[in-house]
Amino acid sequence: MKLVITDKSHHIYAQVICATIESAAQVRGTGIAKRSPEYICKKMDQGDAVIALDGDKFAGFCYIETWDHQRFVANSGLIVHPDYRNQGLAKKIKQLVFDHSRTKYPKAKVFSITTGLAVMKLNTDLGYKPVTFSELTKEPSFWKGCQTCKNYDVLQRTEQSMCLCTGMLFDPKQQKKKRPKKIKTSTFKRLKSIKQTLFLKKQ
Repeated sequence: MKLVITDKSHHIYAQVICATIESAAQVRGTGIAKRSPEYICKKMDQGDAVIALDGDKFAGFCYIETWDHQRFVANSGLIVHPDYRNQGLAKKIKQLVFDHSRTKYPKAKVFSITTGLAVMKLNTDLGYKPVTFSELTKEPSFWKGCQTCKNYDVLQRTEQSMCLCTGMLFDPKQQKKKRPKKIKTSTFKRLKSIKQTLFLKKQ
């Protein structure tokens, strides 16, 4: 298995990456901000993505987005192909894209919004902490990306203050200080359950 920073040679994987992300969201029954193959190719060209390859077969992917003139960085679209799940690959991809983000954008705050419990745990291990949406980027184009998520109405109803996603943030200014106490997965499960009860409309 090889994990590398992307370039133009990886365009051939853009379609399968998008399809795998969308399929995973449908299986989990969670929201997703869709991205086009063209957008994924742009990230590859910029070297703002990490891809995992088993020979010439796609295994996993994650990309970087910058906001507010590079004051904020998001590691988005983390996905592992079904054939390679439960092998610790997501953690390796997450670590590499996080390290790449810190190297390329050393002053930026790294943030994430996710409903995935596994991603929340990975973020916590890297030093992220849960935060309110008010501590994240205010850039409209970021939140516009949520329009393709099936839970977008929740974000609208709360005037963009909260949603089913949990906001998480790594602040480089805090990296030399003691890392926050790691949060148990059970805590995230309880938080997710509370949000679903509060915000999801009864079918």
